[in-house]
Amino acid sequence: MPSFINVQNLGRAYSLGEVTVHALQDVSLQIERGSFVAVMGPSGSGKSTFVNLLGCLDRPTTGRYLLDGFPVEDLDRDQLAEIRNRKIGFIFQTFNLLARTSALENVELPLLYTGVNVPDAEERARKALESVGLAGRELSQPSQLSGGQQQRVAIARALVNDPEILLADEPTGQLDSRTGEEIMKIFQDLNRSRGITIVLITHSDEIAAYADRIIRFRDGRVVSDEAVIHPAPGGQVSAVSRAAEVLQ
Repeated sequence: MPSFINVQNLGRAYSLGEVTVHALQDVSLQIERGSFVAVMGPSGSGKSTFVNLLGCLDRPTTGRYLLDGFPVEDLDRDQLAEIRNRKIGFIFQTFNLLARTSALENVELPLLYTGVNVPDAEERARKALESVGLAGRELSQPSQLSGGQQQRVAIARALVNDPEILLADEPTGQLDSRTGEEIMKIFQDLNRSRGITIVLITHSDEIAAYADRIIRFRDGRVVSDEAVIHPAPGGQVSAVSRAAEVLQ
């Protein structure tokens, strides 16, 4: 059975005047369906470029990207948008909620863009908010919610289209450590109970320990690929690194 996410010799270059910047170079790896992967690396290492490519927000310059066995790299803008709407949920560090809109309306928004009727959209949004522990806060605006609650709304919005993949970019970056742990436990539960594939960018070793695999980038390349033993608060990275596989 092919891997859910399969990238082969993936590269992304940008032209800045007469200079070509290679943000991603010759990346080959596979991610199985139902995995929980943390992507780490210093600023400029290529991790955000990699996740943007996985999320069909950008196209590679070189290489191949197969999502569930389907080649993605040559699709046009409308086809990429269809895949994003059908398969992928996005969660960001800054929440990206509409300020003067209720939690329920924020979560409904992706459904209304795809033509779901209002009563069905409202019902699905209520269930998504309930699934992240926000039953009873449907009418609250973002300013009436804590940072952790706002991120829960953002997670509910990402879930409302029933995606197969969640891509999260520093989702705990604006939260205190205790609230960050609560958010990571939600991700773990979504991964374990619903089988959602999660790829998460983080700078924090403590946050990465919630995943079952850690991929590290530097200078646009994968430099290590490690399993996590007993993912949880205090989870440990395996002493048996998968870096050898990366280098093959």
